[in-house]
Amino acid sequence: MNTTSFNSVIGNTTSAPDTASKSIATWLYILCGMVFFMVILGGLTRLTHSGLSMVDWRPVTGWLPPMNPIEWQAVFDLYKESPEFKKINYGMTVEEFKSIFWLEFMHRLWGRILGVVFLLPFLFFLLKGWITRPLIPRLILIFILGGLQGVLGWYMVKSGLIDNPDVSQYRLTAHFAAAVIIYGYMLWVALSLMKAPRGAVSHAPSLLVKGTIFTAGWIFLTMLSGGFVAGLDAGLTYNTFPLMDGKLVPDGLWAISPWYFNVFENILTVQFDHRILAEMTLVLVIGLWLLARKSDLPIAPRKAFRALMIMVLVQVILGIATLIFVVPVSLASLHQAGALVLFTFALWALHSLIGKSFAR
Repeated sequence: MNTTSFNSVIGNTTSAPDTASKSIATWLYILCGMVFFMVILGGLTRLTHSGLSMVDWRPVTGWLPPMNPIEWQAVFDLYKESPEFKKINYGMTVEEFKSIFWLEFMHRLWGRILGVVFLLPFLFFLLKGWITRPLIPRLILIFILGGLQGVLGWYMVKSGLIDNPDVSQYRLTAHFAAAVIIYGYMLWVALSLMKAPRGAVSHAPSLLVKGTIFTAGWIFLTMLSGGFVAGLDAGLTYNTFPLMDGKLVPDGLWAISPWYFNVFENILTVQFDHRILAEMTLVLVIGLWLLARKSDLPIAPRKAFRALMIMVLVQVILGIATLIFVVPVSLASLHQAGALVLFTFALWALHSLIGKSFAR
């Protein structure tokens, strides 16, 4: 692969992005931070089994929580018709219900706030003439994806309101994947706005570029695997490492027929796959770091690969600890956050090699 095919702009000029580009980039970084928090909040609703506490969806009018005992009782009565209440929480009181309601309410409220924080500055920047023509479709795409993500979130919740008091692992993983894609795309655009024109790395080693692209994709795949682990509560079983059920390769990986359903529905296989993907991520990142050290790179990409190397070690430790201690909420939440940080550093490293500048 010819590295220049990735770089539409190559050179060594040091001209900086203008004030408008920096302002828009800062706004996108703030949105990235908000999406990051949204993902963690969503993970907490899953870990605390709070996600099915709200059985209706009012995207326009649902800004306020119940304000008095009558409203609380009405919301609780709706919840009492759900499978989760009838099969699991049938002894729950309205006061106990509040403890699971608030987390899901905050998750949905944060999504609405995200929409406002996107739309109002976007209109402001547009009226000021700060948004360049190539940037407009990218920002509109982000807004559309954000709206569709809200719909996908409700589609996920609905899967747990029919018969089985648990959301579909397929829909949960799709919802998580969409959040990561939105986050990653916004981050890439923000990095491009902060990149000096003609600021891409000259002559980045082709193998390093290919390896970084592959590793970023592999990390994303590992994150999706983690979504299936969460969706099936697979981390609550086989809580030893490195052995699983006393073996490196446990029996029963292909117990379900047809065989490919094991990858998505067999708890043993889902956890085993996540372990293998995570271990391969460690190997890939170590390889990238060693290759980057041998390459003649500027300071910025060197820092990115160093951060990626440190973070993968932290993430592996968090993953093992989460498994061994049987998924405590604090460790599981940190592990999810660590995955997103690792993905962030992978995109940063990749952008430092091939990123195109949108700055004027």
